[in-house]
Amino acid sequence: MCKLCNTRPARTAATEGGSGGTAARPAAQSRHQPMPEGIGQPGRKTLIKGGHVLSMDAVVGNFVKGDVLIEGSKILQIAPEIDAGDAAVIDATGQVVMPGFIDTHHHQFETALRAFLADAVLMNDGRPGGEFNYYEMILQKFSMLYSPEDVYISELFGGLSQIDAGVTTVMDVSQIHHSPEHSDAAIKALHDTGRRAVFGYFEGWGEKAQYPTDAARIRNQHFTSDDGLVTMIMGGEIYLPGHEESWRIGRELGLPIALHVVGTFGMQPVFDALGAAGQFGPDNIFIHMTGMSDDGWKYAADAGAHVSLSVPIEMQMRHGTPPTQKVLDMGMVASLSTDVECTMTADMFTQMRSLITQQRMFCNEKALLGEDYPQLLSAMDAIRFATINGAQGLRLEHKTGSLRPGKEADIILLDATALNVAPLNHVAGAVVTLMERSNVSTVICAGKLRKWQGQMLGHDIDALRGKLEASRDRLFEAAGIEQNLFR
Repeated sequence: MCKLCNTRPARTAATEGGSGGTAARPAAQSRHQPMPEGIGQPGRKTLIKGGHVLSMDAVVGNFVKGDVLIEGSKILQIAPEIDAGDAAVIDATGQVVMPGFIDTHHHQFETALRAFLADAVLMNDGRPGGEFNYYEMILQKFSMLYSPEDVYISELFGGLSQIDAGVTTVMDVSQIHHSPEHSDAAIKALHDTGRRAVFGYFEGWGEKAQYPTDAARIRNQHFTSDDGLVTMIMGGEIYLPGHEESWRIGRELGLPIALHVVGTFGMQPVFDALGAAGQFGPDNIFIHMTGMSDDGWKYAADAGAHVSLSVPIEMQMRHGTPPTQKVLDMGMVASLSTDVECTMTADMFTQMRSLITQQRMFCNEKALLGEDYPQLLSAMDAIRFATINGAQGLRLEHKTGSLRPGKEADIILLDATALNVAPLNHVAGAVVTLMERSNVSTVICAGKLRKWQGQMLGHDIDALRGKLEASRDRLFEAAGIEQNLFR
C-alpha cells in the first residue's frame, strides 16, 4: 500500500444543502466483499453504507457520505448515518449510490441483430448501401422470421445486458406479436430477467397475429394487478390502419397508450387530427416527436402527454432533429430511451451525454451568433431525464425513479474510484460526462441483487450467449442475408 494512503482525517459528511465541500476520499471499496445473504427477502434488512448518495428526490436531498437502509423490496431510511443493528452491510465507500436508470422505449427483440444496421437510416434513400435500412431490413424482413424462442432469448439477453449497465426499468416495445405464443415468450423473458419492466403490446404480422384483440387475454392472464414487477402498456401506432381500435381497447383496459411519432413516416396530419379531436391524454407516451407541427405540440402539451426521446438514434437514423429544446420550451416532462440495438448501444450513459451535448450545441450556436439562447442543460438535468422523468412517464413514480423511504429499492452503485473517474469532484458531472457501463458495480432491482461488484448474478451468461448466437444464425439464414462481418 502507498505510504500516503489513509493519512488524511475525514471531514464531516454534509447534505448538498449543508456546509458543502468534498469529503476526504476514504479507502476504495473492497473488490472482494462477501455478498450479503438474503438481500431482498421479506424481513431482511440491508444497509448500503458510506456512499455518495444521489437521491434525485428534493425532499430527501443528497449526501456527500450517507447510508441507505432497505428491507425486502423497500427503502426504509436514508440518512448521513444509520444504526441498523444486525442488518447485512454493503460497503459503498467510493461509490455513487443512486436510483437505477429508466429506459422508456427499447426494442429488446432486436438484440440478436446488434450493430447489424450501425450505418443505416430509417428508409431506403436510393443511395449506395441504402438497401440496408431499418424499415425494410427489420420491420419487413427479419422481424417476420422470429419464432417465440427467438423472441425469448433476445428479450432475456437484452434485459440482462441493461441490468449490467444499471438500467433497472424498461418499457419494452416488442413489435413482434405474430401469435399469442410470441407475446407470452416476450412476457416470460421480462419476468425471468428480474428487473422492473413495462410490456409494450405493439403490432404483429401473419395469419396467427391477434393484435390488438389479444390485449384482453394478455391483461387478464398476465397482468391482473398493476402492482407487479412487470406491467403493461398498449401500443397504438398511428401509421397503421385501425389504430382507433387499439386506442379504444387500451383505454377500456385502463392501459397507457404508447406510439412512435415520426415525421419521416408522414404521421403529422394524423397526429394533428387526433389532437384536434381531443384524443390525447396524460395516458399517452409519444416516442421521438420529430417533425411535428406547433399545433401538434400544443395538443400534446395541453393533454399532459409524455415524450420519450432517443437522441442519438434520432440523429443517426434520420428521424429528424431531436426535439429536446421543444420539450423544454413547452414545459413537458420527457425521458430518455435507447430504441434499437441494431444501430446503437442500449446504455443510458450514451443517452445522457447525447441529450446534454445536443441541447448545449443548439444553445451555444445561438450564443456564438450573438442571439439570446435558452438555459443550458446541466448534468443533473440529464440524470433527471434518465431516472425520475422516466418513472413519471411510465406511471411508476410512486415506486421508482428516486431514492425515498417507502419506494422500491431499485438502486445502483457506480464506482467513482475507477481509473476513468477518480478523483471525484462532482457527482452528477462524473455520472454524465465520465462514466460508462464498466462503472456499474452493483445493481439492486426491487431489493434483490442482480449484479454484485461487477458480476452478473442468477444466469449462465455463456450459455445464454450461445443460444443468442444460434438464434442470430437461424434468422440470417431464414432472411437469406450473408453474415459478412466486414461489409
